[in-house]
Amino acid sequence: MHPSGADTVLVRHGDVGVKSRKVQTEMERRLRDNMAAILEDRGIDAEVERRWSRLLVHTDEESVEDATTAAADTFGVQSASPAVVVSPEQELIEETLADTAREQYDEGTFAVRARRSSKDHPFTSAELERGGGTAVWEAVENPVVDLDDPDITFSVEVRETEAFVFIEKRDGPGGLPLGTQTKLVSLVSGGIDSPVSTWEVMKRGSPVIPVYLELGDYGGPDHEARAIETVRKLKKYAPNHDMRVRKVPAGEAMNRLADEVGPARMLSFRRFMYRVAEHIAREESAHGIVTGEAIGQKSSQTARNLGVVSAATTMPIHRPLLTMDKSDIVARARKIDTFDDSTIPAGCNRIAPDYPETNATLEIAQNADPDGIFELAKEAAENVEIVEL
Repeated sequence: MHPSGADTVLVRHGDVGVKSRKVQTEMERRLRDNMAAILEDRGIDAEVERRWSRLLVHTDEESVEDATTAAADTFGVQSASPAVVVSPEQELIEETLADTAREQYDEGTFAVRARRSSKDHPFTSAELERGGGTAVWEAVENPVVDLDDPDITFSVEVRETEAFVFIEKRDGPGGLPLGTQTKLVSLVSGGIDSPVSTWEVMKRGSPVIPVYLELGDYGGPDHEARAIETVRKLKKYAPNHDMRVRKVPAGEAMNRLADEVGPARMLSFRRFMYRVAEHIAREESAHGIVTGEAIGQKSSQTARNLGVVSAATTMPIHRPLLTMDKSDIVARARKIDTFDDSTIPAGCNRIAPDYPETNATLEIAQNADPDGIFELAKEAAENVEIVEL
C-alpha cells in the first residue's frame, strides 16, 4: 500500500546503526550492493542510493511495490516504505497527506506521525502532526483518530531538501548485511530445520557454503532434489553470492554405519558429517559449521549428545535453532518459503536405530565409530561435486 505517485522506497537498517562510523559506512555500502543485486536479479528497474543513515531505492510507481519487497528481503534491513517525495513545505506535505487519505483511507482509525532530521524547518514535528491530522480529517468521511493503536498511520519523514510521505512500514529480516561476516559451511538435508538455520546465519551477515551428503540407499533422488530446492529458495536472498551446493558422496559411510553401529549410530553419523564439513570448510576458507540442531528435538540432539558429537571437530559448530520450538521453526520456514519443498515426501530410508542412544559419553561415541570413519569422511569431502543452481 502506497501513496499515489510513490516512486521511492525509504529503507531503514537496525544493527548497522550501532556500529562505529567507519564500520557503519562499510556495512551500508555492502547493504546497498546486496540490495542492488536482489533488484537486478528480480528484473526490477531501480537504483539504490546511500544517504544519511538511510538507503533510498529510486524506481517508478509501477515497480515501487516490487522494489519494496526486494528491499525488505535484504539482510540488514529493518523496514522499508514505499513513499512519495515532496518538497519539505508544511502546506505541500499536508496536501499530500490529504490526497493519500482520499485514496487509501476508507474506514477505521488513523494517526499522523512526523519526524524531522533537523530543526531548520519553520515547523515542529508536533505542528506537522496536528496540521497533517487536520488535513486527513477534512479529506475523508467519518474519520476516527486513535493515537495509540490506529488502523492506518500516515507518516512523514522530513529531511533538509525533501519530505517522504508513506503509510506502510514493511518489516525486513534485520540482522547485518550479507558478506560482513566470514563464510560458514552449512549442512543442508532438505528437511525443515537446515534451511532455516542457514537463513539465520545469513541474516547475521555470514555467506554460506551449502553442503549436502548424498546418502546412497538411505537418500535417493527425491531427498537430494528437496535439499537443492531449499537452497535455491535461499539463493534469492543472496544472488550475488556463491551458493552452489557441494554434494558429498556418503553412501559407503552410511552402509558401514548401518552394518556396524547400534544405538549410537546417529551419533557416529553426525560425527562423520562434522568431519566432512570441517574438511570442506578448511578448503573453502570458512570458519565454522552450521547445523539445524535444537536441544532435545531428536534422540541424537539431547544436550549431552550434542556435546559428544561436537568433540569430533575443532571447528566451531553454530546452531541458530538451538533453543527454538519446532512450531517457531516451521513458522520461519513458511515465511522464508522453504517449508513446502522441505515437506515433500522424499521416500528415503531412515538410518536411525530402533532404540537410539540418548545419554552418550564421549567414550561410548568413540567406541561406536567404525574404524577409519574419519578417513572416509576426508575421502568423501575430497570427492565433492559442485551442483549449480
